[in-house]
Amino acid sequence: MTTIQKNQSVLLAGASGVLGRHITHVLTEAGHKVTGLGRSRNNGVSADLMDRDALLRAVDGHHFDTVIHAATALRKPPVRDRDMHATDALRTEGTAHLVEAARLTGARRFVVESMVFGYGYGDHGDRPVTEGDPFGPQGTTPRLERHIAAMRTKERLAFESEALDGVALRFGLFYGPGGTDALLPLLRKRQLPMPADHGRVLPWVELTDAARAVVAAVERGRPGQAYNIADRTPLGFRAHVESVAGAFGLPKPMTVPLWLMKPMSYAHTVMSSRLRVSCAKAEHELGWTPRYPSSLEGLAALRSADR
Repeated sequence: MTTIQKNQSVLLAGASGVLGRHITHVLTEAGHKVTGLGRSRNNGVSADLMDRDALLRAVDGHHFDTVIHAATALRKPPVRDRDMHATDALRTEGTAHLVEAARLTGARRFVVESMVFGYGYGDHGDRPVTEGDPFGPQGTTPRLERHIAAMRTKERLAFESEALDGVALRFGLFYGPGGTDALLPLLRKRQLPMPADHGRVLPWVELTDAARAVVAAVERGRPGQAYNIADRTPLGFRAHVESVAGAFGLPKPMTVPLWLMKPMSYAHTVMSSRLRVSCAKAEHELGWTPRYPSSLEGLAALRSADR
């Protein structure tokens, strides 16, 4: 593992989001100084990533050692493909603007939140995908290519930007404090039908574990490298939601056929996918391991904290 400067000054785009709040807390605990960047006036730097000129004016005169891109336009889980479009734009134009801002502040390190779906949606079989596998392959449909191209572009901008040491974290699906809460009223009212998994599994990661990986990338990530970040227990979408129901004593979701989800185009794509990833590289190079090896432990901790 390569260790770089401690006690860094960090600019965090997306600090007010669910993951961003966890990142802020863990970075601060590790001794770093975090400045939030976002449209809210509660941020230390108030600017919209999509407004290049306003962003550059907002950061002018500031200095940061590291810039983190964890901004998302999502306020709830995406259901239709159009729900992802604003986040796709943040991954492309927003990243290009933030790269310019990072250079203007004199930053050396640029860490981006990426996703395991950048390996492609669909059935990847039972072999765990590693960082050596192709990332950002051509999408099988125009609508999927739009999402994959955005993830491909975000990483390329991080890795190829002159004077910046780019690091990408390819996260599994998030759950945990601030992320799982939205499911509870839907389960309580039995308004969250789910198809059977039929052997389909996906990588998951608890939000505080994800935030710890960001700190590890800030301190020890190798420039130009990507790292898979997920727990040790891939689960189907339904199996995960059933675990949420069990942890909180709520009814299990009703079972519906997968085809019935087709109008919910993005959710249907995710629930139709099968993907396992290896996190051996993150464990070896970042010294990161999940505190919660499965949703079972992570949800039990969440339930305990709610009592």
